[in-house]
Amino acid sequence: MLPEPLAALRERVIDHLEIIYPDEDAPRLASRCLDLMQYQERLCAPEGHRNAWTQADAVIICYGDSITGEGQAPLRTLYQALERWTESLFSIVHLLPFFPYSSDDGFSVIHYRQVNESLGDWDDIGRFANRYRVMGDLVLNHCSARSQWFLQFMSKDSPGANYFITDESVKDVSKVVRPRSTPLFREVQTPEGAQQVWCTFGHDQVDLNYGNPDVLLEMIGIIAFYLDQGITVFRLDAVAYLWKMSGTNCVNLPQTHEVVRLFRTLIEHGEREAVLITETNLPNRENLSYFGNANEAHWIYNFTLPPLVLHAVTFGKAAFLNQWMMGMPPARDGTAYLNFVSSHDGIGLRPAEGILPESELEHLVTLMKTRGGLISVRELDGDVVPYELNISLFSACATDDDNGQLQVSKFLLVHALMFGLEGVPAVYFPSLFATPNATYRVSATGHNRAINRPQWTEKALDQALKEEPTKLSVLKGLQQLLSIRREQPAFHPNATQFTMDAGAAVFAFWRQSRQREQSIFCLHNLTRAEQVIPLSRLNLIEGESWIDLITDEALDANDKFLRLDAYQSRWISNLNASNLAR
Repeated sequence: MLPEPLAALRERVIDHLEIIYPDEDAPRLASRCLDLMQYQERLCAPEGHRNAWTQADAVIICYGDSITGEGQAPLRTLYQALERWTESLFSIVHLLPFFPYSSDDGFSVIHYRQVNESLGDWDDIGRFANRYRVMGDLVLNHCSARSQWFLQFMSKDSPGANYFITDESVKDVSKVVRPRSTPLFREVQTPEGAQQVWCTFGHDQVDLNYGNPDVLLEMIGIIAFYLDQGITVFRLDAVAYLWKMSGTNCVNLPQTHEVVRLFRTLIEHGEREAVLITETNLPNRENLSYFGNANEAHWIYNFTLPPLVLHAVTFGKAAFLNQWMMGMPPARDGTAYLNFVSSHDGIGLRPAEGILPESELEHLVTLMKTRGGLISVRELDGDVVPYELNISLFSACATDDDNGQLQVSKFLLVHALMFGLEGVPAVYFPSLFATPNATYRVSATGHNRAINRPQWTEKALDQALKEEPTKLSVLKGLQQLLSIRREQPAFHPNATQFTMDAGAAVFAFWRQSRQREQSIFCLHNLTRAEQVIPLSRLNLIEGESWIDLITDEALDANDKFLRLDAYQSRWISNLNASNLAR
């Protein structure tokens, strides 16, 4: 007989599995799930609606070979680089797929339980886990066409023979929604003849068949293995496309949401501090659905933020950003937004659908092309339409007159805006060093996304920081903003937030700490022209001392206006960081 806590967990798992697989033996599958998770070594009782994060938490997004040095594994060099340049500013390191792979810079996984030997080994991952919370990718929608599972499929050997989706099992694909323009099916030869296999993202990334419970069990075993390696933050890559059903759009299906709920149940009973993140680059309403009833993702990527912020600072308009922010629900306790403005992928345009008018999107796309940007497309109703902007954020922040100082100011403003918002901030490693478009990577790989996937050598980066003042200015600016942010209780990821009206060219919002001891008014000049704001709009509490946390400038009680220089951000608080520290 199972101990009472484990028996109760088994009943919860059975409930999930009965929804996912109504025709299967759910109790038998539940027992296998519990065996794979090895709860005898790690069972814990999660607390509902608990925030396992604070304002001191921030994420750094890195490829394992973002920076390389002579004579050592890239993961070791990366670890040393973070210790050297970011100190304690980041609590979570997102190590992008570090497994053996065949394409897409790691997202076409050949083997889920190995570290790519060109990057290092599990000891290198363990070094990160001893210092940081490690975010790892669970690339669960698809695997490499060179994986052992797919090779087994092509030779009709077990277990892979039944791990993939063919056109025979999903006959009606007329409504399928995809993020790519390549053909949905790929033909392969098997001992049973030619078969067409489903490939949502490309022919080297073959979709797994979760209609087969054995595939789900494989992933659960991988989750348990990652927990053993010290990974406690799980990013569910492309999870929205997980479940396929004939005659549907095959996105966000009920079974997909139930799989997310099952994974959350299993993971948080294995690690009290675990965080489950859904990566769903979709329109805003669909993305929000992955919070569920605070029982799916702990965090969801705030995918609408990057295109709206880029549009706002490009055209100096706060209106669309304001409209979206006022309609965003606060995250319930136990959940949070993961905010970012740049990542290893492009800037998705689908999340801006229904928020930015089509004419505004077209204008943004056209202008980004003039700054060296590329456009990735998808197929929609027989047409090919833009799917994402592929451009370095620093290049995207260029000015028409190539004013380098204004470009730095704009770039830092974009990050300051993101740091102040409700949620946990994530910074892309190349952004620390104001990295421009890596066109050489596009030439080398033939892939648009490579434009924002640069690779530094330690020596070259040291030299660049010495010779290019812009890079050092950006690094010091981001260090300062993050250092300030981590000390402010009003910047807790779940602290109160209200959008303010500070004029057409200023994006402004108010944050208040959960204990109501601190208020911060966050103001961002989206233009190169000075903006003047009546202090009456801020509704400052009389009798309080107010200070700009960024400049350390105290506000004069006799002032009637607040001035913002070109692309300036101001964090006006009734408490400064030194007071809070005491």
